Amino acid sequence: MIGDIETIDEFLAHRTSDVEEAVRKAAAAEIMPRFRQLAAHEIDQKAGPHDLVTDADRKAEEYLTEALTKLLPGSVVVGEEAVHANPATYEAIRGEAPVWIVDPVDGTRQFVHGDSGFCTLVALALDGVVLASWTYAPVRDEFATAIRGRGAVLDGVPLRSGSPEPGRDLDIATSHPDYTTDEQKRALLGLYVEGVVPRPCGSAGLEYLAIARGELDATAFSWEAAWDHAAGLLLVEEAGGVHLTLTGEPFRVTGGNVLPFTAARDEATARRVAALLAAGA
Repeated sequence: MIGDIETIDEFLAHRTSDVEEAVRKAAAAEIMPRFRQLAAHEIDQKAGPHDLVTDADRKAEEYLTEALTKLLPGSVVVGEEAVHANPATYEAIRGEAPVWIVDPVDGTRQFVHGDSGFCTLVALALDGVVLASWTYAPVRDEFATAIRGRGAVLDGVPLRSGSPEPGRDLDIATSHPDYTTDEQKRALLGLYVEGVVPRPCGSAGLEYLAIARGELDATAFSWEAAWDHAAGLLLVEEAGGVHLTLTGEPFRVTGGNVLPFTAARDEATARRVAALLAAGA
């Protein structure tokens, strides 16, 4: 029966390349033809001027919803744009069916501005556990995958996050102030100490990829939307990194996390960042 972990294991053993193909095709059909070609009527605001959605987001999510549920019958999709249209659909992430967590264009602001810093994120979860993830940056033609317990690769090359070099400042990508509460702002201010260099984040998926490849030391994020985090957090884990909330527990894609939270190249860095956030809170 679909949802049985043995069936999912078989799927992950034999069909991950089919998921990669679906992601690549969605980008080729619906995203890249619109890159730097968007008309004004193809761009809308959601919660505000920094929260944008385009026809590329909508069409790519529709493409992936159809393709992914065909690949794994009985599965469901929690996609950013479908949830925006009907917030109740987010509850499927806590259901019993295998769930695809999809962000069709992570970094829509960058996409709208013609910047290459965006990606497509897909994760497969069951019972609140992320089992696999796919991260595709189409302009850069970079594709990262992670399978729980089997490691992470970028274009077929294993990813290892490693540890920051002793003695140098930590580079940390953080939430934008526009998307934080006053309490979260205070927590994030805890990062403004000697030895830490915070900066506003870009595409969350690409920031996680940067951690997995050892180019960024940590993130400090203040929002829970699973489509932004599920794929990247597994990528970081399987590359050797760690993620922690302010309670010292790993981030849960099903929600209820104490925020902000951090993902980092190694456990020591994660604990240091979490402690700084807790001190500021």
